[in-house]
Amino acid sequence: MVNNNILSERYTTKEINSIFSKEGKILAERNLWIAVMKAQKELGLNIPEEDIQKYEKAKENINLKLIEEIEKKTKHDVKARIEAFVKEADAGEHIHKGLTSRDLTDNVEQMQIMNASKIVFNKYVAVLNNFVQKSEDYCDIVLTARTHHKPAQCTLLGRRFSMWVEELMGHLKDFENFIDEYPLRGIKGPVGTQFDMLKLLGTKEKVDLLEKKIADQLGFKNVSSSPGQVYPRSLDLMLVSKLIGLSSSCENFAKTMRLMAGYDLVNEGFSEGQTGSSAMPHKINTKNCERICGLSSLLKMYSDGISRVSGDQWEEGDVSCSVVRRVVIPDSFYTSDGVCETTLNVLTNMGVYKNTINEEVSRYLPFLATTEILMLAIEAGIGREKAHEIIKKYSIKAINEKSDFIKELAKDETFKQVGLNEEKINELLNDKVHFTGNASEQILQVEQKAQYFLEKYKTATSYKGKEIV
Repeated sequence: MVNNNILSERYTTKEINSIFSKEGKILAERNLWIAVMKAQKELGLNIPEEDIQKYEKAKENINLKLIEEIEKKTKHDVKARIEAFVKEADAGEHIHKGLTSRDLTDNVEQMQIMNASKIVFNKYVAVLNNFVQKSEDYCDIVLTARTHHKPAQCTLLGRRFSMWVEELMGHLKDFENFIDEYPLRGIKGPVGTQFDMLKLLGTKEKVDLLEKKIADQLGFKNVSSSPGQVYPRSLDLMLVSKLIGLSSSCENFAKTMRLMAGYDLVNEGFSEGQTGSSAMPHKINTKNCERICGLSSLLKMYSDGISRVSGDQWEEGDVSCSVVRRVVIPDSFYTSDGVCETTLNVLTNMGVYKNTINEEVSRYLPFLATTEILMLAIEAGIGREKAHEIIKKYSIKAINEKSDFIKELAKDETFKQVGLNEEKINELLNDKVHFTGNASEQILQVEQKAQYFLEKYKTATSYKGKEIV
């Protein structure tokens, strides 16, 4: 019995699954073979057009049972897939001419990486769009901001989202460049010298042109000039590192949602019929945000795994990295897809408890205003350190004894002497919004920066995500 991949089964959408499925990989191989055949024919090899058409027509007729039977006999996976394709096409043996197995497998893996990267990139653009929308929707909600998980000052809930917008934008720009510059290994032969293809086509110019034609057909701008048998595995480390960067803002969003939900400030959505706990009927758990955090942890694990094969090839290359890469590369995309889909689901369904947020701000505002009270005391003529000590004394007392901080502070002799009475101190607390500083302007600045991606990839912004379990 073969166990299914739980990430593929539970967290990943059809688009990503199709790329890394057995059928998806075989179809990519066949597309590469056909691209090579077409280029070879254009460069003078005797390959009948009708045979190319037969291969085109048969490429989606994938018989996994036939391939398995041939592999049992040949003990070679690539040889089995070559024989099966020739048989299914009922054509001349024109595929894989001048190629080694790594010409096939490495380029196909890079095709999978490129196609999956484009899908994930577009989904993160959709996440960015939703973050921007939330920053706009919540731009007027004054919130108790926390550092070290303790109340610090006031902010706006919309500004909290603008933090995630700005972080994600930086990683999107980086990943956009990665996709744009990502180089195809190309047809380099057993050790990278292109000896076999050079013998087949006859000239260096034709070999170079062959690679350009193949890269163009497969959607790559760049081709590596001098790799060995395999492309540098440090490229895989770059890939996974960038996927981690993209997930960071989603993970931070999810962790903050979990903390806020613990104070009943927000919820991640709770559909009709949903159960939060089998034992406690009242619970509305943040299970989707927890999923985002769990998937993000997996990505970091994969980064450690792929770092171990980066730079670990002998001489012109070996396949000691195969086991690690067969796990890490697909799973990194399954995981990234799950992060995007789950984040989009939370952003679509989340709710905000405004009354609870207001109550929390009112409760903490006297303490959140201590920096401004300190400035007021300095302006009134009290020395900074002395004022700081007095404010600290009464604020700690209020926390420990549940006393009225402002009343106690106003009774202090030093404050009374400079005319800082309870009424004057309370005047500071009436306008909550002013305690948020430049938060509103910062939201607008970040939204303006985000327009680059939202306009350039407008189609991607309309993606809403799939329903998740």
